Amino acid sequence: MRNDAENVRVRGSGTQSVYVTLRREILSMALEPGSPLDEVRLSERFRMSRTPIREALLRLAADGLVTTLPNRNTIVATIDFASLPTYFEALTLMYRVTTRGAAQRRNGEIMKTVRRHQKDFADAVAARDAYAMIEANREFHVAIAELAGNSYYTAFFARLLDEGRRILRLYYSTFDDRLPRQYVDEHEEIIAAIEAGDVERADRLAIAHAGQIVRQIQEYIARDLDRPVAISLS
Repeated sequence: MRNDAENVRVRGSGTQSVYVTLRREILSMALEPGSPLDEVRLSERFRMSRTPIREALLRLAADGLVTTLPNRNTIVATIDFASLPTYFEALTLMYRVTTRGAAQRRNGEIMKTVRRHQKDFADAVAARDAYAMIEANREFHVAIAELAGNSYYTAFFARLLDEGRRILRLYYSTFDDRLPRQYVDEHEEIIAAIEAGDVERADRLAIAHAGQIVRQIQEYIARDLDRPVAISLS
């Protein structure tokens, strides 16, 4: 018989497996917003008890990726398009302060990490792997935030990037996942500005980088969702 510690480890690994799988499916939009997440069906799918399923759903809820309704049913969280203006305002601010801060505090070792994530991003773009693009883009910008040296900014920026993964997935879908080389080049320009210690150029590039994402998402919403939303950075 397994002892209590072994049972906890087994249950924990089951929870992690379910969490990682569902998180990837939600972020890649394989599970669309509003999709039901029934514990019984998930238990059958993953061939495990409902306890690790429930724990995985609680973790996803903490990430803001699933919602429990008043009737206790759980669904994939919907995307609140009405909140995009304030979301993008915060996101753009963090692009700016972290990129500026990185240019002020140049560090060769951390730049190796930034460049590694940039290579991952370029490889994902070439492979048209949207999920890998999203992951590499997140790690690229978090590494820049870490270089800037303010742990509060880093934590907040990471949270914003995590919350925006599905928005970024929609953004990439506007290109049919054929992301133009321009977006890889923009990252290279940001790296060059940081390495040169050019704070003002880093700031301008951060503004432009955020601005083109906002415009593309705005056009997507207006065109494909038939629900125009004004997104302003002013």
